Amino acid sequence: MPQKPTACLALADGTVFYGQGFGAAGEVVAELVFNTAMTGYQEIMTDPSYASQIVTFTFPHIGNTGVTAQDDEAPEPVASGIVVKWDPTEPSNWRASSDLVEWMARRGRIGIGGIDTRRLTRAIRQQGSPHVVLAHDPQGNFDIAAMIARARDWKGLVGLDLAKDVSCRQSYRWDEGLWAWPGEFGKGDEAKPFRVVALDYGAKRNILRSLAQSGAEVTVLPATATADEVLAHDPEGVFLSNGPGDPAATGAYAVPMIRELLARDMPIFGICLGHQMLALALGARTIKMNHGHHGANHPVKDVESGKVEITSMNHGFAVDAQTLPAGVIETHVSLFDGSNCGLRMADKPVFSVQYHPEASPGPQDSAYLFDRFADAMRKRRAA
Repeated sequence: MPQKPTACLALADGTVFYGQGFGAAGEVVAELVFNTAMTGYQEIMTDPSYASQIVTFTFPHIGNTGVTAQDDEAPEPVASGIVVKWDPTEPSNWRASSDLVEWMARRGRIGIGGIDTRRLTRAIRQQGSPHVVLAHDPQGNFDIAAMIARARDWKGLVGLDLAKDVSCRQSYRWDEGLWAWPGEFGKGDEAKPFRVVALDYGAKRNILRSLAQSGAEVTVLPATATADEVLAHDPEGVFLSNGPGDPAATGAYAVPMIRELLARDMPIFGICLGHQMLALALGARTIKMNHGHHGANHPVKDVESGKVEITSMNHGFAVDAQTLPAGVIETHVSLFDGSNCGLRMADKPVFSVQYHPEASPGPQDSAYLFDRFADAMRKRRAA
């Protein structure tokens, strides 16, 4: 006898998927995206860029390595929920300190298993990332009409500033370096030759570790920090982090600050949302993508060197390359759809990329960009 569904996913177009719920009980409305990574479900769920999003994992083995505090990219999970093909199994990994189901229940996140994720992913690709309601009720009682109505009424991410919600509330220092065998995080470059201010729009911890590893003494400031607050730390470089939401909305307060920093001729490095807001500050525009890029296997071409890198991505907005002004050079493009994935200023040590060179999860083809940032600060000091 088939099990009674204990969870359901209702799309704004009226489509409903039934499955087995796990994690926390309750109901949440969000944008639905799919992620093609084969590892790193915990890092993905704790990536602040997934605020107000539910993640469909195309890889079926979710939960098989359990969870460990070392893999958190933020203090708490940020993704609203997850959709998987197979119910999570018992973990089999020497690093696991807990299983995914218990971890999600304790952290208040909803999951649904037993879903045809291939069909769901095709629908997202064809129709765009839908607004959905995910519900988990152990008794299997659902008001489907109300769920569909709630999904239809939700305004979505366009025009929504989420960076302030996931940013730190006060400044702090970061000195932890990258993870190394047998399982500890280092202290990065002990010499710490460069002072870097990192603007936290939803920064992943592995980004901060990568900055520290490259030799930065990192001071993290909230998303709403002003140029005067940044300059008060006498930085030799400024980093603009990843984050969620509409870059144009966050840019309402971040772009004027970035423009003031651009006038100082100091090295600036941006990733993901930071890349988009740097583009806005330079005079370009951003656009909402149909279904975005989410995964750890995205090929990106460096148009200046011809090199192809396999990268980790997570974004639903993109820079419109057609609007880049004179003096701003497109440096990287996606080999999936040709969208912009990087830029640099022709006459200043300012550059950014749409993808995640720190990965976590994903390949490390692009980790050299942190060294490029350090080299820019080194050259500025020498000059």
